[in-house]
Amino acid sequence: MVHYKKMKIDGWELFFRQAGSPYNPTIILLHGFPSSSHMFRDLIPQLTDHFHIIAPDYLGYGNSSMPSTEEFAYTFENLSILIEKLIDNLGISQYILYTHEYGGPIGFRLAVRNPHRILGFVIQNAVVSENGLGKPFDLFKALWEDRNPATEAAFAQLATFHFTKMQYVTGVCHPYRISPDGYLMDQLFLDRPGNSQIQLELGYDYRTNVEQYPVWQQYLRTYQPPTLITWGKNDFIFTVQGALAFGELLTCVETHFLCGGHFVLEEQSQQVAELIKRFFGRIYS
Repeated sequence: MVHYKKMKIDGWELFFRQAGSPYNPTIILLHGFPSSSHMFRDLIPQLTDHFHIIAPDYLGYGNSSMPSTEEFAYTFENLSILIEKLIDNLGISQYILYTHEYGGPIGFRLAVRNPHRILGFVIQNAVVSENGLGKPFDLFKALWEDRNPATEAAFAQLATFHFTKMQYVTGVCHPYRISPDGYLMDQLFLDRPGNSQIQLELGYDYRTNVEQYPVWQQYLRTYQPPTLITWGKNDFIFTVQGALAFGELLTCVETHFLCGGHFVLEEQSQQVAELIKRFFGRIYS
């Protein structure tokens, strides 16, 4: 049974989904752009027999509070601090991190700050190397190089319905498994007044993630967290090279290129759940 909860952190409400027995290992599910914990709706019920699951919505996303950019400084560092406080308030001392896309920069910040709390990773299309950044990141890079009205307007294309739907349907292998609920819900939240400015600030701040790649790579080399890669092989946003980079850093790593795109859980949640249970069952049995 999945429970839907909110917790007030630093004056803001963070929404999260919770399921499974707290006596089992905890897995924290960190969603990507422009989604929310809704992206894990099919995966969570398939993991509850083995894991205690927490799936939060970041501030400004999903069902969490959405303060304006004047009220809250939207950076990946600040989002990671809120998620860390949520985990602490829930009394969770150690956990596996499942990271997708924007969840990668948040998750690796958690890991670098508290490496001994991390039991392992599941990586779904999230990167720690520049060669993992696909063509859409050209709009990010132009914004970083020269933030002006033209580069801001170009970046805003990434928050349109056309691009949101494209993330869900490009590269899929079973088109009739792709529910429109995902991209319609994401766009509903993106279209809230003021949210476009939030996305712009995070897009500009993404440059700090690239700057941190060497730090995250060194963390992986040093601490060697067991890592399972479940990668949508037809993703046009993050490249296959981004997935292969983890194998060059880690000794305990298992990589699976799944038939699907950026939101591979939309069609492969059962297979991903089985891989997670098998991998961590073998590691921690």
